[in-house]
Amino acid sequence: MNNIEIRQLSKDEKIPYDLLLLADPSKELIDEYYNRGICYVAYDIDKIVGIYVLLKTRPLTMEIVNIAVDEDYQGNGIGKALLYHAIKKARENRAKILEIGTGNSSIAQLALYQKCGFHIDSINKGFFRKHYNEKIYENGIECIDMLRLSMEI
Repeated sequence: MNNIEIRQLSKDEKIPYDLLLLADPSKELIDEYYNRGICYVAYDIDKIVGIYVLLKTRPLTMEIVNIAVDEDYQGNGIGKALLYHAIKKARENRAKILEIGTGNSSIAQLALYQKCGFHIDSINKGFFRKHYNEKIYENGIECIDMLRLSMEI
């Protein structure tokens, strides 16, 4: 994956819902945070293969509210490259804390975030049952709670 380039997606470009929906099944929630955040996309030549949305949530704090990699490109380091890019962009925006959340059933994502320096700091119990109409399953586990991770940058 030597050809990967990451750049900001402008607000007049088409929103890549196919990727955003991989990480969040609610188009309504995606629209809400997408419009308040900054979206970055990873390209392999001319195809978008990864995406994340960075959002300022509080003074000196930003959050990666969605991060996803095209299923055909997963396992090639793109997710890690997107996370490190997000850390760099959060620093450029003078954030001191970068946060990310994931489901209790998102085993691979939880491992990746910790490998990149995030630490679990809280659990939002019942988050996915409260905010999503349909049950979500990953790895044969119902996604119920959101694990909140953060890092000082």
